[in-house]
Amino acid sequence: MSIAISSGFADHERAQAAALFWQAFSAKLHKVMGPEEKGLAFFEIALNPNFALVARDDAGHMLGLAGFKTRDGGLAGGRMSDLAGTYGWFGAVWRACILSLLERELKPGVFQMDGIFVAADARGKGVGTALLNAIKQEARDQGMSEVQLDVIDTNPRARALYEREGFRPVGEEKTGPLKYLFGFSSATKMSWPVAHS
Repeated sequence: MSIAISSGFADHERAQAAALFWQAFSAKLHKVMGPEEKGLAFFEIALNPNFALVARDDAGHMLGLAGFKTRDGGLAGGRMSDLAGTYGWFGAVWRACILSLLERELKPGVFQMDGIFVAADARGKGVGTALLNAIKQEARDQGMSEVQLDVIDTNPRARALYEREGFRPVGEEKTGPLKYLFGFSSATKMSWPVAHS
């Protein structure tokens, strides 16, 4: 199977992109962004294709995508009005407060990877590695100095992939009481220095 990587996704692919995002993050986000049908509806609106790299097969079917974040924005965007349109204003306000706890200010030169999501039937075929390499290249093309990502303690498989690809741990953040809400106790920040030729 050949894998082609390109920037962004079309409007008709929004539902598929949201499904991949939810599949990857529902364990962490379902208590805040659930029920599933509302989470899917919100992310179908909120995902920003300008901050996505997409893997497709020969027929153009989406195999997976990688999100990223710079100081200009990120994959999981959305406005307060989008939240309110899905959850109502009361639901939007408390969700926005909780989600704000996950936000971090990016330093100049940092390219933040915001998750790699691979379709269940495409796993084990090199899609994740291809997307990670595309993220590295995108960071290089944008003149960034490092790629950062966060990997949660309940995902050792992902951490092993990142370490194989040259990422090194540079810090750890404990979730404290929020572990009961998000389902993980800590997140390790990992970094890959961008080599410019």
